[in-house]
Amino acid sequence: SIDVLDKLLLGVGFLTGRIHQAMVTSLNEDNESVTVEWIENGDTKGKEVSLAASQLPCIFSLNPDVGPEEEISLSPVTPPPPIPSSVKVNKIPKVCTKPELNKKVLNFWMLSKTFFLGEVKLHSFFRQIEEHRICVCVRKRPLNKKELTVKDLDVITIPSKDVVMVHEPKQKVDLTRYLENQTFRFDYAFDDSTTNEMVYRFTARPLVETIFDRGMATCFAYGQTGSGKTHTMGGDFSGKNQDCSKGIYALAARDVFLMLKKPNYKKLDLQVYATFFEIYSGKVFDLLNRKAKLRVLEDGKQQVQVVGLQEREVRCTEDVLKLIEMGNSCRTSGQTSANAHSSRSHAVFQIILRRKGKMHGKFSLIDLAGNERGADTSSADRQTRLEGAEINKSLLALKECIRALGLNKPHTPFRASKLTQVLRDSFIGENSRTCMIATISPGMASCENTLNTLRYANRVKEFGISPSDIPFSQGGGSRSEPSPTYEYAHMSMQLPTLLLVRYTAAVLGTN
Repeated sequence: SIDVLDKLLLGVGFLTGRIHQAMVTSLNEDNESVTVEWIENGDTKGKEVSLAASQLPCIFSLNPDVGPEEEISLSPVTPPPPIPSSVKVNKIPKVCTKPELNKKVLNFWMLSKTFFLGEVKLHSFFRQIEEHRICVCVRKRPLNKKELTVKDLDVITIPSKDVVMVHEPKQKVDLTRYLENQTFRFDYAFDDSTTNEMVYRFTARPLVETIFDRGMATCFAYGQTGSGKTHTMGGDFSGKNQDCSKGIYALAARDVFLMLKKPNYKKLDLQVYATFFEIYSGKVFDLLNRKAKLRVLEDGKQQVQVVGLQEREVRCTEDVLKLIEMGNSCRTSGQTSANAHSSRSHAVFQIILRRKGKMHGKFSLIDLAGNERGADTSSADRQTRLEGAEINKSLLALKECIRALGLNKPHTPFRASKLTQVLRDSFIGENSRTCMIATISPGMASCENTLNTLRYANRVKEFGISPSDIPFSQGGGSRSEPSPTYEYAHMSMQLPTLLLVRYTAAVLGTN
């Protein structure tokens, strides 16, 4: 997503006579000044600028990236220079409205609130998923109650619609503490203010039409336990109760039934079926049939069959919601040091279209088990450690299959795990598309897990990144080569002054 502060740049003057662009990060009402930051020679620097300086047009101006027109139409832009072993993609241009620049910066900030709170406007510049087979997105969740209680720091910045920056805390041998910036680029990056509906709109929704065109679609959520996978796929939680109508499962089903009403699909006379099963410790269980154990076999036509799996016909979204609630109540969960209610199985919800009894298309929506480091399960019992090993094995196999799909390799290693085996037709079919939603936790305590998740997503689909992709940056790094670090004097319970912070609507509301 785009930050409203992207539109407010200052030209910081130096004794040498040159002017350097900087970004406004905070407003100081007591002395009528603003704090600005800029990157120079790889180091982040900052200073206070008096509001009186804003009267000088040569110092205070709108971001030149924002054009003079009311709205900028979408147009292809020359992609940044590719990094070796990366996939070359076109950069998606910004589309945003030009705000009126008042004489007082405070008035600008008040105007910014309306733009920032408008969720649809915030993401209106997003373009639908392009016609490629693999789409990789990242979703950042807000700090939870536990993290807020211990005053954990938010170390994740999403400076643009497809870039994620991690400010990893480190310490030198002389005990000097500093933050190392690591930058990743994906198809889309969603911040902590994004709803499930918005995530669905740019991830799973474009895949719905694939199954009506006799294709196979797959959308799965990947991330550490407690990062928001089940929330994204299954729906919002209110205590222990889950609103299944706001998850990607139900939203996809809703659009399937809407598509069925279109004239060109209505004449096909398609029936909709649903299955819901879990994969736990290499075994498959039917969540719609009292967790009956199922066998996965390959027939003479090299088609994988899940023997005994029940397909329930559904005629409306309400029927789908009932099946989701039934399946979620049976799903296997456990306790780890990272999450008291961690999903220990991969849940697979499938929407199947049939025409005269034959399969027409299939949409597999998967809530993966939480990936765990060995350190997170080292103090657990033997069963929990075995679960973690099996989960990590299947996730590795899934990554290799998706990479083979994206690179059009002649061989896809789908037999490496039970998860990839049951999803074989989604990887082998010519008309198959996949979307990965990587969920990350923003807290400093989860920084290592977050980096592991981003590196996994990065390996699924590698993008090149250049300094021009990062706002207010004069230099930058990539995922394979971290950007230069910058030091800060002390680590207090407040956000460090030089930490690149994305201001949310809540923060703006307190000013």
